[in-house]
Amino acid sequence: MTAEIHKKPGLETLRAAISRLEGHSDRRRTVLPFGVREIDARLPGGGLALGALHEVAGGGNDALHSAAAGQFCAGIAARTRGKVLWIVTRQDVFAPSLKQVGLSARRTIFVEASSDVDVLACFEEGLRHGGLGAVVAEVARLSMTASRRLQLAAETSGSLGIAIRRWRRQTDAEDFGQPTASVTRWRVSVLPSVPLPVPGVGRPRWLLELIRARAGECADFEVEACDGKGRLSLPATLADGSDQEAAWTRRARA
Repeated sequence: MTAEIHKKPGLETLRAAISRLEGHSDRRRTVLPFGVREIDARLPGGGLALGALHEVAGGGNDALHSAAAGQFCAGIAARTRGKVLWIVTRQDVFAPSLKQVGLSARRTIFVEASSDVDVLACFEEGLRHGGLGAVVAEVARLSMTASRRLQLAAETSGSLGIAIRRWRRQTDAEDFGQPTASVTRWRVSVLPSVPLPVPGVGRPRWLLELIRARAGECADFEVEACDGKGRLSLPATLADGSDQEAAWTRRARA
């Protein structure tokens, strides 16, 4: 019995050391729920972790999927409190599209950096600041070392960090499959809008893929794009549960 008592603190110390090396924090995180039960149920704590780094990419390399990924991130940032720092390497952000999902220009501070190195430096500094609602940065490559620094900075301040993975070359896209310290990894693809009974364009729809969730499950969600308050919703055909088995298919990814 005595040996067992002395053994337990040593085991707990080892677990704590491993957790620190992996970039985990013992501090309890708060979360930002999506407000969609099917999505929140897949995420530890019932929502997107604040004080953490998250990754988002478009389902393809074209401008359409890239814009959808940006709007998804803007919708998340719109539901945080405080200013939002948005860092880019090329000034091609269309402000009205961000406002469409609830993120106004008055809340957004845009920073244009000359390279990914500068983007990552601004990203980390913004996360360490602690006075921002969210920090969003568009970056092509994200190494494990860089992502750990960003994750630790987010944990320290409690700010939400979102890395939008954008590529100018197809070879850079392969980096998205490499391990990072991000808490979640998402991919957003554009789906056809639901036909309307009258002439017009229906609400945009996305295939939202949760590729990785630390201590959570991978899943796919067919959703209607963020509304004017940054909130997602289920298509009417799925909201009543009639097609959920086909729409939310769990996928195990390496």
